[in-house]
Amino acid sequence: MEAKKTLNLTLKVWRQKNAQTEGAFETYEAKDVSPDASFLEMLDSVNEILIKKGELPIVFDHDCREGICGSCGFMINGNAHGPQKSTTVCQLHMRQFEDGQELVLEPWRASAFPVIKDLMCDRSAFDRIIKAGGYISVNTGGARDANSIPISKVNADEAFLSATCIACGACVASCKNASAALFTGAKISHLALLPQGQVEKDERALNMVSQMDAEGFGACTTTGACSAACPKEISLTNIAKMNREYLRASFAQKEEVAGGDLA
Repeated sequence: MEAKKTLNLTLKVWRQKNAQTEGAFETYEAKDVSPDASFLEMLDSVNEILIKKGELPIVFDHDCREGICGSCGFMINGNAHGPQKSTTVCQLHMRQFEDGQELVLEPWRASAFPVIKDLMCDRSAFDRIIKAGGYISVNTGGARDANSIPISKVNADEAFLSATCIACGACVASCKNASAALFTGAKISHLALLPQGQVEKDERALNMVSQMDAEGFGACTTTGACSAACPKEISLTNIAKMNREYLRASFAQKEEVAGGDLA
């Protein structure tokens, strides 16, 4: 049986001590890489060699390594999560690359995602957007109680698709404006589509969009780069829904203020 051919790659990796220091690319060799290895497993092997040499390993974020948690993510040759569509970098396998290929690895580039070290960024801005309104206050009960609340299949399906966002940040990194509109839109949409999300509907839209702007993300110009890079294929329609929810809530707030003034 013929042995599988291994890969020899050149890695140009962004190394940066922290957000306050300047970074630079450093070159490493990844030799005898199995095409069945994941991208992060390849980096693990490179780090083992660096550690044995007494050098600092390459820092990157990861957790589940199953494409679920959204912890991992960096640019590979200018592509968020690499060249394979609908795939997180932890689920990207080395069979996607050619022997002798040069790979350029760098962190998400956005002022709202300051570099912690090397390929790892601080994405806590997303957490603060969620904290601003990505929740419900109603008691949803137990599993059997869910069937007592009628929800149309169209809304249920759309809400589910929006909720698949894993907050990895690829949308921000791929957008020329570093906009977080796709992430924020998905989080607003999936709750706005469900009856449990109606109580805070207006407050959610106003607060989450306001927090998104306060974090320093850029404006959305609807180029579609965010959706194209998203490993969960979150649709651009979520941005339209966010804008609609925000405008409706803004008008409702103005009418409430005007009514209060008349009283």
